[in-house]
Amino acid sequence: MTSPSEPPLTPARMSDAEREKTLLILREGAAQGKLSHDTFLMRMERALAARDAAELAALTADLRTEGRWSRMVFGSVGALSGFTMRLRSAWQAERLPKLLLPAPSAAQPLLIGRDPRNGLRLSHETVSLMHAELSRQNGLWVLRDLGSTNGTVVNGRRVVGATVVRDGDQVSFGQMAFRLSAQ
Repeated sequence: MTSPSEPPLTPARMSDAEREKTLLILREGAAQGKLSHDTFLMRMERALAARDAAELAALTADLRTEGRWSRMVFGSVGALSGFTMRLRSAWQAERLPKLLLPAPSAAQPLLIGRDPRNGLRLSHETVSLMHAELSRQNGLWVLRDLGSTNGTVVNGRRVVGATVVRDGDQVSFGQMAFRLSAQ
């Protein structure tokens, strides 16, 4: 107890690390859809104004529902899901039609698209008239998207500008997919 002449004891100031940890949990909860936008903003304000650890803990209590068993189950489901995605990708890769790379001595770039004047004509509605260009530069094959509407994708990543491609790569022009082959 304090005497009337002593000032009342005040709790130590909350550390910035404790607040940051709480704010991180709130951000993750909002990103996972566990909090509405309004609830997220309200809890952020309360976290910044909190005076002790109990107030911070109350703000995140409903977001910390995962115990040891829950983490184990969610981890197992995530691993199984990842496996099935890799299996599906491997299965589709073997079933893709081959797209033969031109002879290395080809001086002209190979134009790809729906236009009949292209070296590789793909007649599918998701392929642009002038979709992409494949050329040999410094001994490497370079695939360049020509501003197509539905994009050019190499190994699951959309091409922005140009990218180097190799034998075995998976390429998609709109919804038409191929596996590059040098043979």
